Amino acid sequence: MNPSSPQAGGRCPVDHSAMTGQIAPNGCPVSAGAAAFDPFEDAYMQSPSDYVRWAREQEPVFWSPQLGYWVVTRYEDVKAVFRDNLLFSPSVALEKITPATPEVMQVLQGYGFAMNRTMVNEDEPDHMARRRLLMDAFLPARLATFEPMVRSLARQYMDRFIDNGRADLVAEMFYEIPLNVALKFLGVPDDGAEQLREFAVAHTLNTWGRPTAQEQIQIAHDVGRFWETAQEILDNMRAQPDGEGWMYETIRQHLEHPDVVPESYMRSMMMAILAAAHETTSNATANAFHTLLSHRSAWEALCENPALIPNAVEECLRVGGSIIAWRRLATDDAVVGGVAIPKGSRILLLQASANFDPSHFENPEEVDVYRESAVEHMSFGYGAHQCMGKNIARMQMRVFIEEFTRRLPHLKLVPEQSFSYLSNTSFRGPSALFAEWDPARNPERLNPKLREAPGGFYVGPPPKDAITRTVVVREKHAEGDGLCRIVVADAQGAALPAWTAGAHLDLIAGGFRRKYSVCGLATDRSSLQVVVQREADGRGGSRHFCDTLAVGDLLQLAGPKNMFKLDESAERFILVAGGIGITPIMAMADRLKSLGKSYSIHYAGRSREQMAMLSRLERDHASALHLYLKSQGQRLSLTDALGEVDARTRVYACGPDRLIDELERLSEGWPAGVLHFEHFHAESQVLDPSREHAFVVHLKDSDMDVEVPADRTLLQALQSVGVDVPCDCGEGLCGTCEVAVLEGEVDHRDKVLTRAERATNARMLACCSRAAGGRLVVAL
Repeated sequence: MNPSSPQAGGRCPVDHSAMTGQIAPNGCPVSAGAAAFDPFEDAYMQSPSDYVRWAREQEPVFWSPQLGYWVVTRYEDVKAVFRDNLLFSPSVALEKITPATPEVMQVLQGYGFAMNRTMVNEDEPDHMARRRLLMDAFLPARLATFEPMVRSLARQYMDRFIDNGRADLVAEMFYEIPLNVALKFLGVPDDGAEQLREFAVAHTLNTWGRPTAQEQIQIAHDVGRFWETAQEILDNMRAQPDGEGWMYETIRQHLEHPDVVPESYMRSMMMAILAAAHETTSNATANAFHTLLSHRSAWEALCENPALIPNAVEECLRVGGSIIAWRRLATDDAVVGGVAIPKGSRILLLQASANFDPSHFENPEEVDVYRESAVEHMSFGYGAHQCMGKNIARMQMRVFIEEFTRRLPHLKLVPEQSFSYLSNTSFRGPSALFAEWDPARNPERLNPKLREAPGGFYVGPPPKDAITRTVVVREKHAEGDGLCRIVVADAQGAALPAWTAGAHLDLIAGGFRRKYSVCGLATDRSSLQVVVQREADGRGGSRHFCDTLAVGDLLQLAGPKNMFKLDESAERFILVAGGIGITPIMAMADRLKSLGKSYSIHYAGRSREQMAMLSRLERDHASALHLYLKSQGQRLSLTDALGEVDARTRVYACGPDRLIDELERLSEGWPAGVLHFEHFHAESQVLDPSREHAFVVHLKDSDMDVEVPADRTLLQALQSVGVDVPCDCGEGLCGTCEVAVLEGEVDHRDKVLTRAERATNARMLACCSRAAGGRLVVAL
């Protein structure tokens, strides 16, 4: 995605054989699906990801004539637009999507309505200057102090209905608690809470809805009264500016820095924050309970293992986030997803669609509370304007799920109820959510201690180590000298997650956690299998899995996750493996054979006895297989094996460092994107503080400095200040924690970036790489 003129770059990536005759602003014909797109239809709100499934699959960026916006539906495209807040300005985020009539403007003027810029719709440099001054209250350490209050409120509200056997969870709990928490956080008195709810609905419809001309008049009166109420609250707070709460901090920053936090900003923010601070959390909570109770196995997994709840919150935000779309304005000609978008275009980013993009999330249609990549959802946005209140929402959702799974594990949705949503482009949550249960089965009747708070509470993204499922060793087989094939199945006999060629998983047992590529049949959901190479001089993990682990033993599994994906669009494939590196290559060969693609396998090892999966390779892939056995004096010549590489070829390799190094040298003249590789092991990444030096990282998008001490990684330092950076392996093997580097020299320690990529100093892996000097500037 690069800036470009419609003529010089960008093209429609779809077949226009059946078009409507309408023309988009870039001169491209409008498809029938794009012409029919109407986000004010009930089908959009009932399931936004399903509503635009056609677009994700066929036309991921399209012009909507009904809306007058370009609509972006795929994950990488949505993320790219969010990332560049200069080319794609947030200035239209609060613009009325349905233009106001003159009568509406007259009504608003009568109330003195003067909504201006707020945190979400202001450009640089103003946005970063204000965000830097006002973000301290949103840091995890500060937010943790609110958890006891949220917990106490959750118990009090549950006590009101726990013996009734039925409740509308929205009306009786999920709306009021987030509102009370928001008012406490802001420092605002809770008088007139019900009126604030009416005002918030009016604000949503006024900004993101499509009311009729007559409806707009009533909405305008509600918005006007909302403005007056917000200004009265602010004036009362300004009269005593030493109070506690975020708005009081904003007032004090205004008094100290009036040029950065001016009067107009403060007044606009007062109204915007009263609406935004609770509606999104209320809706997200209701959506989460709808999701979990509609997928009983997910709910029961949380009841059995509460440690999964933080990750379940992220999965619920992915599946049913309350913010489903956001808006940007192209400040110059641009290309998004291969489509030319002219300067001045308005863009609707469908986060709810991006969260179901199969090119980023494995099995996106499944609700999987074990999904390690769930935290990568787009529901909070991304980049400089990522939601500042994300950790407040996470905290409340975690507390609610913890309390319900402990006190009402037998909770169920009332069957055959319908769900209604406020018609608008961007915010989604049911108006009611009816649940029922048998009070006689309430566990606390036998165990009153269930009402006691669980120990410890972490605010922020879920800790990776807790996201595991229990599996059982179903089979163990010797695959040759020092090689053991392990087959695992769900302990309860349930289907395991689907996976794609190149995926890996983590096995956890005996105090060891190790990554192995999945190498069984992708069509078999009853089991997963890996091959472990026993390393006598290793750190002990492979010895435990090969020698100690027995059939029938229970262990923990994380994943599968794929950072070594197969580009199935190529015409020809060359697969290269050294030793145990054959495991992901085997899965790729299986997939390519099923697709009818042209492929060859070049597999090098010491001897037949030390080569994994050999019998199956010879059975299923004999015509494509080339073996190189050191014991027979055979050597893999990469020059010969890779003699016909062109832009239509993809080379996938997995093996030891020397193999990958030689491939990198050979690939220097190849077209970009041809070579893909994965190391099958990495050296220990444990920091030795005595050999490291501290450095400072400047986050350009956030305009803040983060100190990275000698005993912490960059990833740990970023997470400690509330910056979400996803991570999988923690060893520089997977590439999940990659960040863009804008200035400074990097001490690269990963096994992901190519030699050429390292030389540019444009990217680094936050889990292991460090600054070569004293300072780096990164795009976060």
